[in-house]
Amino acid sequence: MSTATIFVRKAAVPAEHKRNFWHLYLDIMWFGVLSGSAVAFSAVFATRQGANSFQIGLLSAAPAIVTLFIALPAGQLLQRYPVNRGVFWTSVAHRLFYGVWVFLPAMLLPSQQVWVLITVTFLMSIPGTALAIGFNGLFAASVPPEWRPHVAGTRNALYALSSIVVSFAVGWLLQNLPFVTGYQVVFAIGFVGAMMSSVHLWFIRPLQQDTPPPASIRQRVEDWAQPGSQRTWAGLRQTIGLRGLARGRGVGQILQLGVVSGRFRHVLLLLFSFHLAQFIVIPVFPLYTVKTLGLSDQFLSWGNMVFYIALFLGSTQLARVSRWWGNHQTLAIGVVLMSLYPFTLALVTPQNTGLYFLVSVIGGLAWTLAGGATANYLLDQIPDDNRAPYLAWYNLALHAAVLGGSLIGPAIGENVGLREALYVGTALRFISGLLLWRWG
Repeated sequence: MSTATIFVRKAAVPAEHKRNFWHLYLDIMWFGVLSGSAVAFSAVFATRQGANSFQIGLLSAAPAIVTLFIALPAGQLLQRYPVNRGVFWTSVAHRLFYGVWVFLPAMLLPSQQVWVLITVTFLMSIPGTALAIGFNGLFAASVPPEWRPHVAGTRNALYALSSIVVSFAVGWLLQNLPFVTGYQVVFAIGFVGAMMSSVHLWFIRPLQQDTPPPASIRQRVEDWAQPGSQRTWAGLRQTIGLRGLARGRGVGQILQLGVVSGRFRHVLLLLFSFHLAQFIVIPVFPLYTVKTLGLSDQFLSWGNMVFYIALFLGSTQLARVSRWWGNHQTLAIGVVLMSLYPFTLALVTPQNTGLYFLVSVIGGLAWTLAGGATANYLLDQIPDDNRAPYLAWYNLALHAAVLGGSLIGPAIGENVGLREALYVGTALRFISGLLLWRWG
């Protein structure tokens, strides 16, 4: 994404596409409200209510567990309905669950709240998986190929900006409101953002024609966030593996064994190791920042704000960096830089909490490279005329890594210590980056 891509003249947009583009922009803006409020603080809330390492791991792993089992049948089910209606109704079914979060802090004991939050996350992941799959089809069906980089770039900018503003506001609210009330207000803000995003999905209409885009355009279109995601920035740009699942094919046609018998098997193993190393420490972050460092909610929200600022500024130069280094080297360097996030976080102590903002800057810039290059690198490794089975296998590898990492990381933290778990994650991320550089 470049600055020119985002700030193209509004008058240049054809009149017949302005309606769809406008609602796509408002959809992601409201999704940023959800992401910067309820989604960003779900794990922090659970930690403050006494969640242990295993429970935080389950909260992170829930979407991956559901996706592994229902992604393929969900993609086939969506074929029976118009893509825009399927996306709208799955978004409503998914996002109504955020309303439960609003009342959760006032209705149950803290230990019960944690388990209900985990259960609700599992349940909402069912329509959430279908939503994530269907939205890819809706975007392709409602935006002409030549306009997809512009629309995705503008959506990314709006998502970052709304997340920045909401993160600042949420920090102020949590600092000035009583504990339970503050989280109820934050969850209510997220619920409103979620439902307003669904309202705008209703008004998006597919084009009459659905012309496949040129490969050069397909490889450069990627949203930072996708509807249906229940993770924070850690889960951005990781729904490309779902794109091939809504093709109306059977399991045998999608999961072709020949795909993993050739060179792509090595690519798959490298990406699996990257995502495993990535997600091993993600459930450890809220446990470490809340229990070890004792950071306030306002401090954490400001860290999210700094992260999104770094992500936005870095992404304006992503296209230039990718042209300079190529997708392979950009990904490898990004993964190596991602190892600095848990390493620097482990250096933060209650006496030098200001270092946490440097951690957020490192995370934003590193994820700009790694997150921005993952999809393009993957597409570089697979044939243009038969992408569905390759993307399906990647989807399985990704969510297996998310599941494994989300459960292994907290177990390491429980047995050897949270700071030590961060060092383990640092080493694994660094090694996976080197492996991608050498054999990717």
